[in-house]
Amino acid sequence: MSVVIENVRILDPADGFDAVGDLCVQGEEILARGSTPEGFEPRRRIDGSGLWVFPGLVDLAARTREPGEEHKATIASETRAAARGGVTTLVMPPDTHPPVDSPAVLELITRRAREACGVRVYALGALTHGLEGQQLAEMAALVRAGAPGVSNGQRPLASLLVLRRALEYASTFDLTTVLSAQDPALTGSGCVHEGPVSTRLGLSGIPEAAETAALGAILALVEQTGARVHVARLSTRRGAEMIAKARSDGLPVSADVAAHQLFLTEVDVAEFNPDCHVIPPLRSQRDRDGLRAAVADGSITAICSDHQPHEADSKLGPFADTLPGIAALETLLPLTLRLVEDGLLTLEQALSRVTTGPAEVLGLEHGRLTPGARADFVLFDPGAIHDLRRDQWLSAGHNTPFFNWTFGGEVRETWVAGRPTWTRPGEDDA
Repeated sequence: MSVVIENVRILDPADGFDAVGDLCVQGEEILARGSTPEGFEPRRRIDGSGLWVFPGLVDLAARTREPGEEHKATIASETRAAARGGVTTLVMPPDTHPPVDSPAVLELITRRAREACGVRVYALGALTHGLEGQQLAEMAALVRAGAPGVSNGQRPLASLLVLRRALEYASTFDLTTVLSAQDPALTGSGCVHEGPVSTRLGLSGIPEAAETAALGAILALVEQTGARVHVARLSTRRGAEMIAKARSDGLPVSADVAAHQLFLTEVDVAEFNPDCHVIPPLRSQRDRDGLRAAVADGSITAICSDHQPHEADSKLGPFADTLPGIAALETLLPLTLRLVEDGLLTLEQALSRVTTGPAEVLGLEHGRLTPGARADFVLFDPGAIHDLRRDQWLSAGHNTPFFNWTFGGEVRETWVAGRPTWTRPGEDDA
């Protein structure tokens, strides 16, 4: 397919490009941006007047629940939700059932993704066999099968010695190791942030030290091994400060934060709202503001959805007995752009945190609109205003606290590899 989007505002945070012009697509690649090359005769012309076009989002943490938990969601349902939210590339943690510790599971995920709407799906390989935290997985085989990195998800390792051996092994393949900074002993059976709210509600708390103690050990081993590590889903101000210090010292570390951590706090749990049950937990306003500051100054280079769809029964019952997680693919872009409305980020910074930032973490060649790049992009209507409504939700999981929030702007079309994967209902797709 050959396409030109005319008179559109082109935003490419990869090199700071921001101008009104034409975006030309030939086949699966960006042919030109800014102006139409002489002699280019597209099969389709789109009037982009008043619209924006920017790279498709790259989401570092999105569970599709397949394989193994198809009663919650599937790759087909969640990639469709991703497309609606402007996400063109998503990365799955390895904690599927069975876990992604063999090329066979990776190949299954890749095949199911190809059969879906077209959104690109990567799966992290397991750091240890069965995610049991003891015996290292066959990382070389997982890399050959297409894993862009390795992780143990939120499952703990047996010891710091195992982690050291894992980092040494991963570094021989120049692999990024994605780690969760959670000390299992300090986390225990906690379900909310340890503080005044947990005390008042009578719920078991998770202290800040559960993150900072684990992060301190991770950073010490990064310094020892030189391995490239990405810390997933920071939740504390102190954790963000530790990452900033490590990066300024030259350690090869990066970090992300889930979008909901930049808006919600422990106060949102006050009425035992199960949709606010997440791990790591929603923390204090001081922590939230610290995370926002770290996103703004670039210490945290990526914002992710931490998408975890659940069936309705998983969120019923006493708060501590519900399963943690938010369905969030369709709110990643609106929440990130809300940070621009709040004056925290520039538009370029916000788009960078969900495109080039996460792509660079895993060395993926996505998240840019330069000529020759894959034609993964979002056509966005900044003048639209929409309410997040349950009856328009596409994810199989409806567990989100953001229903009825009002957002400015809306995805009009999402394209992957030069083809539309989602078009806003009512739009002329001719």
